[in-house]
Amino acid sequence: MAPKVLISDKLSPAAVQIFKDRGVDADFLPDVGKDKQKLLDIIGNYDGLAIRSATKVTEKVIAAADNLKVIGRAGIGVDNVDIPKATARGIIVMNTPFGNAITTAEHALSLMMSLARQIPAADASTQAGKWEKSRFMGRELTGKTLGLIGCGNIGSIVADRAIGLKMKVVAFDPFLTPERAVALGIEKVDLDALLSRSDFVTLHTPLTDKTRNIISADALARMKTGAFLINCARGGLADEAAVRAALDEGKLGGAAFDVFVEEPARDNVLFGAPNFVSTPHLGASTTEAQENVALQVAEQMCDYLLEGAVHNALNMPSISAEEAPKLAPFVQLAEQLGSFAGQLTETGIEGVRLEYAGAVGEMNVQALTAAALTGLLTPLLQTVNMVSAPILAKDRGIKVEEVRREKEGAYETYIRLTVVTERQDRSVAGTVFADGKPRIIQVKGINMEAELGPHMLYITNEDKPGFIGHLGMELGNSDVNIATFNLGRLTPGGDAICLVEVDGEVPGAVMARLEAVSHVKQVKALRF
Repeated sequence: MAPKVLISDKLSPAAVQIFKDRGVDADFLPDVGKDKQKLLDIIGNYDGLAIRSATKVTEKVIAAADNLKVIGRAGIGVDNVDIPKATARGIIVMNTPFGNAITTAEHALSLMMSLARQIPAADASTQAGKWEKSRFMGRELTGKTLGLIGCGNIGSIVADRAIGLKMKVVAFDPFLTPERAVALGIEKVDLDALLSRSDFVTLHTPLTDKTRNIISADALARMKTGAFLINCARGGLADEAAVRAALDEGKLGGAAFDVFVEEPARDNVLFGAPNFVSTPHLGASTTEAQENVALQVAEQMCDYLLEGAVHNALNMPSISAEEAPKLAPFVQLAEQLGSFAGQLTETGIEGVRLEYAGAVGEMNVQALTAAALTGLLTPLLQTVNMVSAPILAKDRGIKVEEVRREKEGAYETYIRLTVVTERQDRSVAGTVFADGKPRIIQVKGINMEAELGPHMLYITNEDKPGFIGHLGMELGNSDVNIATFNLGRLTPGGDAICLVEVDGEVPGAVMARLEAVSHVKQVKALRF
């Protein structure tokens, strides 16, 4: 019996035809996504659900989806899908992460040009019959400096187009290596330098705890007077109230936003500000982009429903059914090793070396490498998955090396991940024990054995008497309960590592006191 797919949002006729041509029974009901009750009534009849942004795949919808195997989102954003609930029911959630890149980049450039020449205000004035030629004095782009905050897939496209406009491009991106910057023809700088040097600043970074309000009142104060700000990435990257104040005071020459903290943005603090241009989240809204992502999601869903192949899944690794039982714990280990290293890396990553020793070297190391890169990149990118991670690493010029070797040392099989940065190499190794659980077995050449929990405290220090007691007292006095305690050292009195699992987050004040101890080198809270 042919699998059945519900298309509950507007997809192009060509995408609908792909389902039919490949033998999938597709019901094209583009208005169902707006009718919550109708969707609940019929979703149980389908194996697949193809959506855009209008359909809200809530916990109720997932609970009613008794036969649903895959949800395909034509586009990158999946805020309208309850991914944890879908995962719990074994439903794969796919997206199309790269179909909108060129369109979004072009929109950012369009807004930049609109700002430079005040086109929206000039259009409104001219159509009102005012002919205010002297009022709208524009700025040339040629020779100006464009600052990119974020230089991944979209940012690099903007850089390429801006260079064609004879602009000088500088970029701030922790994952951008100097070699990749040279290849792009741009200059890698820190955030302070970017803000102080740029005539135009455009945002191309995900919204994370580190990037939220990266354009703050303080950041705006450090920008050139008369500079322009463009945001086509995510609402929340810029403090909207601070941007409004900067526009009113003339600190900013103009700003253009396609995205807002609250959407739909019907009453925003920025509306009505001088030389402010806004669009209603149109970054991905071109005929070509909409067609590309629709065709891509149709092909991906057919591949899975007919052949079991998984592409661009947000909640499932690309692993075949045959190898899954044996590979799954090593996938978890690889992702944990990557996450461990990623959370401790604060400078540009130049390369990643993965050593697969013993039996694991005979497995699907491509999937394991993708899992390790997912863990490594997630602390900054968040939306990365096992399919997109290798591409995102390549975009950032990160060289990935895989080495298979015979068994060495006490362990039958293990994975060692080494991150090469501008400053240092950092390695962490782990294995899977007979119970199927991943373990850390070595950090920076120091042997130890630790299982990673949701909240971990990582401390590097000189091996001095009394430190363990001091640490226990600090945590105990702050009602932080220790679940596991793992130690390792190179030599007596030499470098040591303490890896502690705790039952909750460690207060910042406790972290600061531990960091202030004379023989402590680093204190870091890790999440897994």
